[in-house]
Amino acid sequence: MSAWANIKKNATIPNVLSLARLLLVPVYVVLFLKGRKDAALAVFLAACITDMLDGFLARKLHQITNFGKLVDPFADKVMVLTTMFSLAFGNARIPAVIPWPAVFILLLKECVMVVGGLVMLKHGIVVHSSMIGKVAHAIFTIALAASFFHDMLSAAFPDWPMNPALMLVWLAVALTLCALVFYVLRSIQKARAKGIL
Repeated sequence: MSAWANIKKNATIPNVLSLARLLLVPVYVVLFLKGRKDAALAVFLAACITDMLDGFLARKLHQITNFGKLVDPFADKVMVLTTMFSLAFGNARIPAVIPWPAVFILLLKECVMVVGGLVMLKHGIVVHSSMIGKVAHAIFTIALAASFFHDMLSAAFPDWPMNPALMLVWLAVALTLCALVFYVLRSIQKARAKGIL
């Protein structure tokens, strides 16, 4: 297949949305570094909308491609990790509100899944994401959006032992660890079934 034919094959609406989400990452970084909190949040929410749309449209329009299977989760991970890191670092205008342990746990989980996925793929094994992993990702997204309103939520719920946005972050972390355990167990099960272990 020629390069042009390959481009035409993958130039679907879902794939364009995934690429757009990836291109929004540097836009978000620039806005965040400039302290433009509302604009950075708007870009993050726009990325979230494309995340919901591309998967739906890929199934609805029967435009599921191998390129889309690769770029869609990659764009998700880059956007979420970038937002988490930015909210953990903070800057002069936007306070740091995400605890570093939560960032490191998510980063560790992603590293384990990427390395594990490559090892499994080398042996012809594909381990799909679990429902709990999808739920964890959704809650992480909500928690990150809520974290932009950290001060407002603290003022609204002064008697709570923990900021509501932070509670969502730790709930997502707990679900992420559960998803990682399920992923490892499924990987071991599939590897044993293939006689690798």
